[in-house]
Amino acid sequence: MDSWLPSVCPFDCPDTCGLLVRVEGGKATAVKGDPDHPFTKGFICQKMAQYPARVHHPHRLTSPLLRTGPKGSGQFKRVTWDEALSLAADKLGETADRYGPASVLPYSYAGHMGHVQRNAGNAFFHRLGASKLGRTICSSTASAGYAFSLGSGPGTDLSQSRQADLILVWGCNILTTNLHAWPWFQEAKKRGARLVVIDPYANETARKADTHIKLRPGTDAALALGLMQVIISEDLLDREFIQAHTLGFAELKERAAQYPPERVAEIAGVPEEQIVELGRAYGRAKAPYIRTGCGPARQLKGGMAMRTIALLPALVGAFERPGGGILRSIGAGDCLDLSRLNAQELSPEGTPTVNMVELGSALALDTPRPINLLWVYLSNPAVVAPDTSAVLRGLAREDLFLVCQEMFLTETARWADLVLPGASSLEMTDLHTAYGHRCVQMAKPIIDPVGECRSLWSVFREMAGRLGFEEEVFTADEEQHIAWMLEGGSPCLEGITMQSLAQGRPLQADIPANPYSRGFLTPSGKVEFYSEAMAALGLDPLPSGEPSRDDDHGGEYPLQLITPPRKQFLNSTFNEVATQRERAGEADLFLHPLDAAARGIGDGGLVRVYNRRGECLLRAKVSDAVLPGVTVAEGLYWGAHTPGGKGANHLTSQALADVGGSSAFHCNQVEVAPAP
Repeated sequence: MDSWLPSVCPFDCPDTCGLLVRVEGGKATAVKGDPDHPFTKGFICQKMAQYPARVHHPHRLTSPLLRTGPKGSGQFKRVTWDEALSLAADKLGETADRYGPASVLPYSYAGHMGHVQRNAGNAFFHRLGASKLGRTICSSTASAGYAFSLGSGPGTDLSQSRQADLILVWGCNILTTNLHAWPWFQEAKKRGARLVVIDPYANETARKADTHIKLRPGTDAALALGLMQVIISEDLLDREFIQAHTLGFAELKERAAQYPPERVAEIAGVPEEQIVELGRAYGRAKAPYIRTGCGPARQLKGGMAMRTIALLPALVGAFERPGGGILRSIGAGDCLDLSRLNAQELSPEGTPTVNMVELGSALALDTPRPINLLWVYLSNPAVVAPDTSAVLRGLAREDLFLVCQEMFLTETARWADLVLPGASSLEMTDLHTAYGHRCVQMAKPIIDPVGECRSLWSVFREMAGRLGFEEEVFTADEEQHIAWMLEGGSPCLEGITMQSLAQGRPLQADIPANPYSRGFLTPSGKVEFYSEAMAALGLDPLPSGEPSRDDDHGGEYPLQLITPPRKQFLNSTFNEVATQRERAGEADLFLHPLDAAARGIGDGGLVRVYNRRGECLLRAKVSDAVLPGVTVAEGLYWGAHTPGGKGANHLTSQALADVGGSSAFHCNQVEVAPAP
């Protein structure tokens, strides 16, 4: 007898869909959206529709594996869990004794977004004394830049956008990365709203917008200042809001005057008349709404870009108008108390932190503080970390012992000495919140573990026992940790209890749709056009439109490259599902016709894309979807699924953005030539 059981999408997406999973004979055979979910409302993306094929994939790892061949060969033999965990415990002890516990580094990120499993290793590695990992690769720079302007609170709920009359989607391919925002935007359009997409290339969302503002990568702050100059010079301001709720308008006015539309047009590649028209439209809108992605922040000056964009609503008082505002992130994650699960107090004072963006450097032989044991889970750094060539050189070290907890033999797992088979979200208990809506939902196992797969928490809990760690954190099961998370007394969790969560249904946290009605969580309590906090860090306290640009080594690499998401994958996940690879097609590169002609490249031709960091082979897609001088490689493909065996991150840098420590994934200079 089959049945449909509730669950939650575990992947790194703001939508965190409510699911119904059909279970037949102990197997998940189909997934559909939960029609009763207040945000996702019964539909899911094409990736998640393939989830049963991923969970029950014939290549799924089902037992621990020990390397038998050369590193990277993918040659392993099956071992028991007892053998695997005994070896892991021995290696941890030996490494800590010989090199010090800080020579051990955990590497994990967002392969599973449930709070227990995602944070499962934290207490263990803190207790061990391992180096800490700065988990900054994705959104830390966007968060930091946004906070300098508006504070660290949540943004305006997406549901408010249905009342907007102008929607700006800035650096976010909604139809790929935030699909469930689209119905709200369509409802607004039916009421007469205009949808404008600001993005360096004509992605799917841009093609369906009323207007696409195609700008050069790294010039978002300049464009925002150009819009401000129009709004200020034409007095399209909400002076009452500015007087009551902002700080530093006089200084901002002087700075914006330095970015008239004609200058911004030269910087950003956007026609002057488009800048003027959009500035007027934003200033005259009754309820303008901005949805920002992380795209503008994935630049060397990404924090400044996000900070500058975030100031626009304050100039026109959008926060006080139904339908107006801005969203970067919203969710109940900050309402949870994760202190017991993380057990930060167990980490010895002075323990070093490694920024995950700089993994390649951290694994280098000549680093001042070498890493000798790397434990990877919920990530695939051989594909997703920048500067892949440097990462692979590190993973190839004979003196590095690599443990990898995974569902598949990924490109990282192939380099492992020991592989531990991980459970899927359908096989374990966890608590999920979103960063695109306000729901909280608990998921429980709805199928038995596939093969010998184990959850992350169960593995780290047993490892703690083997190493003699007796703290309370290691004795609790998943449900106990969830109960502790709810005990913090946050008002936004009122009415959300273990009993109410046990039904497996989504519950709404008490986060106002317009959180700014409660004030701005900045040091001054106001929107900060001028930021003393930035000045204290030695940064420009005012918005700056200086563009981000990677080093082109004297013009040797004249083309800008960005690497946005591809609809069929979620970062590197779903590469293992053949249906998704077929839908994605070959890894390709958008190239403007002028740039293609200058290099003798035809549409569909195989090209070599290269810079000083590395190279990869892609299929040329010659199109005016990009500006001259700009290229786009949507990803992330595993190297094994590209013509040359290498992915786009062979071209990206380990350089950190201006604030927050994130990667400048969209700030690369490259050259392109026909492949030999």
